[in-house]
Amino acid sequence: MSDPDYRVAFDLAPIGLVISRNRLMVDCNQQLLDMFGASREQLVGQSFEVLYPTHAEFERTGARIVASLNARGWYADERVMKRQRGGELFWCHVSGRALNPKQPHAAGIWSFEDLSARRQVKADLTPREREIAALLIEGLTSKQIGKRLAISPRTVDVYRARLMKKYAAATTPLLVQKLLRG
Repeated sequence: MSDPDYRVAFDLAPIGLVISRNRLMVDCNQQLLDMFGASREQLVGQSFEVLYPTHAEFERTGARIVASLNARGWYADERVMKRQRGGELFWCHVSGRALNPKQPHAAGIWSFEDLSARRQVKADLTPREREIAALLIEGLTSKQIGKRLAISPRTVDVYRARLMKKYAAATTPLLVQKLLRG
């Protein structure tokens, strides 16, 4: 039996994959390029920031990763990302691993799964509303969301109320259901 060709496995994986160093994309596979509507030249060597709707969302996500990384260096969430071609926003499940948990952004491997077939981004959501929505989907309470985002639970409740109004949801479980459906 011959040795497996890890490059072929990386390139043909059914999800988008990125190898990173200091929040720069060192390498990525074709699935990721297709998902983001980009060429290799547009992404390799670039900051992950080009995949985010705003600079603030890029910064807040980076801080959230550092704060939430588990002892083994693993992290996962769902967030809104931005395609390169057309600038379309879409929900994406991102999971990955920092190679050294003590230096979360130094080096890592990250996977990206496009959730747009199951969940649409409501155009009138603010960046903070998108962030709160993603954490509500994870099942976090206002207190947990506030701690993760370094804001008060009352502020979280204000954003939750705005989301409930925008999605015409009378309860948090109904809001989460509507967020999941898009």
